[in-house]
Amino acid sequence: MNSSMLIYFFLIMLIPLYAQMKVKSTYQKYSKVPTSTGLTGAQAARRILDANGLYDVGIEESRGVLSDHYDPRTKTVRLSSNNYHGHSLAGVTIAAHEVGHAIQDEKNYAFLRFRHAMVPAVNFSSRLSGIFVLIGILASVSNMLLVGIILLAVGVLFQFVTLPVEFNASSRALVQMRELGIVESGEDAQARSILNAAAMTYVAATAVAVLELLRLISIYSNRRN
Repeated sequence: MNSSMLIYFFLIMLIPLYAQMKVKSTYQKYSKVPTSTGLTGAQAARRILDANGLYDVGIEESRGVLSDHYDPRTKTVRLSSNNYHGHSLAGVTIAAHEVGHAIQDEKNYAFLRFRHAMVPAVNFSSRLSGIFVLIGILASVSNMLLVGIILLAVGVLFQFVTLPVEFNASSRALVQMRELGIVESGEDAQARSILNAAAMTYVAATAVAVLELLRLISIYSNRRN
């Protein structure tokens, strides 16, 4: 294995590992910091939703750790147990972020709509891309490899579209928390740190996807030449 391949495998392992460690350490740190308002994640989410007229959006408790998400199909914000019931700054901030997605949904945020529209194509391409790439490389069939690359590129595009969706939801969350008095001035910077750490997981996933796509394009190009 040459040095470039060693660097490649080092990067695709290190980048997501670092992002996961950063998220975990940041969450653990601020999950021990109570909010000055004493609100739970569920209460903060409800306050933001109601302030934006989203009375029809529900809030439910979700199993698992950091399983928080917004479901646009049922118009429901789901929060993991610690964040749903807890009074921590981490829980309230994550809840506000998920409500940010609900606000995007209500505002018909373009990148969110595009991301939702891509889901069927991404599900299809993710199931088949690995098969075509594997056959293309092992059997030295360039056309099969090319199909695999195209299918993989759909997933990479999806990752890129996800970035503005997540960053925008975080921006909306910070604005809402400040305007509604959910966090005070001293807590604002801490909330931003939590959101930045969470965003790193999406940046890391995109970086790894791009590296893999470039590697396969390089293989395809070399075989064509």
